[in-house]
Amino acid sequence: MLESYVTPILMSYVNRYIKNLKPSDLQLSLWGGDVVLSKLELKLDVLEQELKLPFSFLSGHIHELRIHVPWTKLGSEPVVITINTMECILKLKDGVQEDHESSGSSSTNRSTTECAKSSVKPRRIQQTAPSDPDLPPGYVQSLIRRVVNNVNIVINNLILKYVEDDIVLSVNITSAECYTVDEFWDRAFMDISANDLVLRKVINFSDCTVCLDKRNASGKIEFYQDPLLYKCSFRTRLHFTYDNLNSKMPSVIKIHTLVESLKLSITDQQLPMFIRIMQLGIALYYGELGNFKEGENEDLVCHTKDILGNSSGIEDETGSDMQYSTQYINQEPYMHQDDDQQQGWVSWAWSFVPAIVSYDDGEDDYTGTEGGTTLHQQKSQALKDPIVSIGFYCTKATVTFKLTEMQPESSYYSPQKVKSKEVILWEQEGTTVEALMMGEPFFDCQIGFVGCQAMCLKGIMGIKDFEENMNRSDAEACFFSCGENLSTKGMTYLTNSLFDYRSPENNGIRAEFILDAAHHKETYSEIAGMQRFGAFYMDYLYTMESTSGKVSGNQQDFSSSKSEDLVNVQEMSTKSLIVGPLNLRLDSSAVHRIMKMIVCAVEHEYEPYNKPKPDIVEGNRTMPNSEEIASLEEYIPTRLTSFTILKCTITISMAEFNLLGHLLPIIMGQKSSSGLLNAGSFQPLRPLPAIRILMDKINLEHSVPMYAEQLVQTVSSLSQPSDNLLHYCYAHCYLKIFGFQAGLTSLDIRGSYCLPTPIIPSFSTAIYGKLLKFPKYWTKRSHVPLTECIFELPNLTVQATRAQTLLLQTIYQSWSHHVGNVSSAVVNEVLVNEVFQTSGVKSKNPLPTLEGSVQNVELKYCSTSLVKCASGTVGSIKICAKAPGDGGKEKLIPLIQGPSDTRDLHSSKWLNESRKPESLLAPDMVAFTIQSPQYMDYCHNSVLMGLRCFCIQIFKLFSMNKALDFILDG
Repeated sequence: MLESYVTPILMSYVNRYIKNLKPSDLQLSLWGGDVVLSKLELKLDVLEQELKLPFSFLSGHIHELRIHVPWTKLGSEPVVITINTMECILKLKDGVQEDHESSGSSSTNRSTTECAKSSVKPRRIQQTAPSDPDLPPGYVQSLIRRVVNNVNIVINNLILKYVEDDIVLSVNITSAECYTVDEFWDRAFMDISANDLVLRKVINFSDCTVCLDKRNASGKIEFYQDPLLYKCSFRTRLHFTYDNLNSKMPSVIKIHTLVESLKLSITDQQLPMFIRIMQLGIALYYGELGNFKEGENEDLVCHTKDILGNSSGIEDETGSDMQYSTQYINQEPYMHQDDDQQQGWVSWAWSFVPAIVSYDDGEDDYTGTEGGTTLHQQKSQALKDPIVSIGFYCTKATVTFKLTEMQPESSYYSPQKVKSKEVILWEQEGTTVEALMMGEPFFDCQIGFVGCQAMCLKGIMGIKDFEENMNRSDAEACFFSCGENLSTKGMTYLTNSLFDYRSPENNGIRAEFILDAAHHKETYSEIAGMQRFGAFYMDYLYTMESTSGKVSGNQQDFSSSKSEDLVNVQEMSTKSLIVGPLNLRLDSSAVHRIMKMIVCAVEHEYEPYNKPKPDIVEGNRTMPNSEEIASLEEYIPTRLTSFTILKCTITISMAEFNLLGHLLPIIMGQKSSSGLLNAGSFQPLRPLPAIRILMDKINLEHSVPMYAEQLVQTVSSLSQPSDNLLHYCYAHCYLKIFGFQAGLTSLDIRGSYCLPTPIIPSFSTAIYGKLLKFPKYWTKRSHVPLTECIFELPNLTVQATRAQTLLLQTIYQSWSHHVGNVSSAVVNEVLVNEVFQTSGVKSKNPLPTLEGSVQNVELKYCSTSLVKCASGTVGSIKICAKAPGDGGKEKLIPLIQGPSDTRDLHSSKWLNESRKPESLLAPDMVAFTIQSPQYMDYCHNSVLMGLRCFCIQIFKLFSMNKALDFILDG
């Protein structure tokens, strides 16, 4: 009598989501072992009601559904569910539909009730079915668990479409199969045992194709673009770890996907649509969609209850067992939204984690009655959030950017065809995207890749600079490189994944996870990230710690929360991004391709998903009490971001061709130039002078309050807020640059650069700024600074000969003078030879050099609602000329120097000496303060300036004529 136990389970799922099925016919077919259903329509309202997606289904149908049940070998062979051709079309919900659904239409309510009944009927059948005396009491439950754990699902030809405005995004998967595997990831019939509380599954996806096309006003696609992704196959491994045999859901869930080769293609017409789709994902992530209303939070809570065991349409009066799933709603790790925005979409996704792998225990949960069903009261128990690890790994990925042009057929009435031309290729190796979460109090995401490079392909804007007949090397085509190769780095990007043979899961060991913020930062440091990847590493960590054993469920609206909740909850969000040694070469080919991509990205007419709200300040604001102020003084949640670049090399070559005049106006929001391009033949310029910039390290730190508006509302209502509270009302930014140096170099005909000639020796600098958040709340406090900025420069030296100065001017003019046609740049060979002398050969007559240096520069800027103020100090300034002297020694001629002791100015000895500042502790040479009103109607400007003694020298000596000529000509 196994049929009486297994059949209701299968029928409940089929009848729940498919229209117009007769349960009696379906039951008889299942008892025969095979059932075939054709041309099935999905219950779209049920899908929307259960999924709670911000999308609505326009259509959904299944061409054929096959179910095979091996009744005679049910304990050793899997049940196979095959779906042939499943197609669903979705669109973003609009406000009318959302209001309609939030109020609850009659059809939705009816469908929900029908779903509840349909899910209950199998339970009734199960309860009224005669029991088999030959079956032990626990055998039925064990058998059902084995059947559910080994169900094979096969989907052939899965088609998903999303439509919005003129965008049509379609995903077509030729074949997808999910089955159970053993410890070696081979197909097997497995079950959870007391010795091995693990269940493993594999999902294979074959020939996944993603298309992004544009439709016209009538909804038709006039011409099809190249697919974004064409016939990509990948596999997913799922690993579930249970605490015991009676666990309804696993304690650890690992879902990892590996793609060997990922080839993406984006055309200029697809780029705005692709960015639009990315913006949609970000808006959903942050909960910024206006259509996804706060009213759905209650629906979300009810839906979470349904997932964890309640039947649809039935309210649990006690709700005691559901508090764990609702206490963290509207929290940081999945929304990061501003303060008054609604529930984030990823919080909805998290509520599905228990339901993905859970199953019902059978007859213990329900009992049949004449009037319907009654839910048994289960023993209250603390439900522990599972640890979920999600990973995506790609061995090699390429992204090709293409430009398209229309080509009409020979016949006048024949349709137009699109021809695409590749212009940029991005290659990336060893990509990893990992997310680890345990409920909503802990979330961590790590992204990294081993190496990447960008290359120029073919031509751009009529310039055939990299066509095949140009015979240019790959080194010349590559304008960006970062990191290492997989051949030298190894398979470190797969470390501890389900595809790593050394991982604990592949060696029969239960994995351990770091869920403590301090231990996490110590383990996953920037050094560890660079050792694993090499090119790029990002670690985003969010934690919400409870100091009293409980977590507030409404921390987002903390201005109105109880003070005890503020004390008990401490949230923290940190983002750390680090880029390994990179090399960026900006020549004409690379710059024009990058600018063309920017032009294609900004040329669209899409409305933003989240429009800024008007600055309206509520007149009646509640004053915080002393306990709330004390809790804010103790801890304020903050988002911290750190971005670091190591060993950055940027080479800016002389422009071989310059068509920026046709691109910059479009980027600046102006109309495109109507002038036609006169694309002539292109010939590479060799030697090609360039400016090379080296930086040892760049570090950018940014901090902002997590709930800025609520914090500002609270602090601005205080009569005398403390400096600590005022500090957190600002967004702070700190930029530090170490080891910045620049020089001149040249690219020869062999494609290699010569040693740089130094222009700016190594120096370091820093800049700090802060910006007041929501200044609309501070209009009545004119003394509160709106912005502040501090710039510090310990020392800076610039040195150049006359030839180097002229070459720098030539490079600048090649980029600043936009021409309408293509004309190869010309550079004076004599000038280049004078700047770049042959290596190893010492010049007999060193050229005079002009050198300028400045020390101890500090500039400050501050603005309030009434005035703007700038002040600064300069420690010392020195400008001198270096010229060849007697005996081959270099002679230093000071021209401007300060501060300087001018007491012996009249003596000839003073003129020939090289002087240094008196002391580092000496007063600054220049100190100034400038104050200007924000509104010029009723105030006057004021300038204060102090200047210490300095000296200017002009020499007219015969031996120094060259130096003087150099200074005057320069």
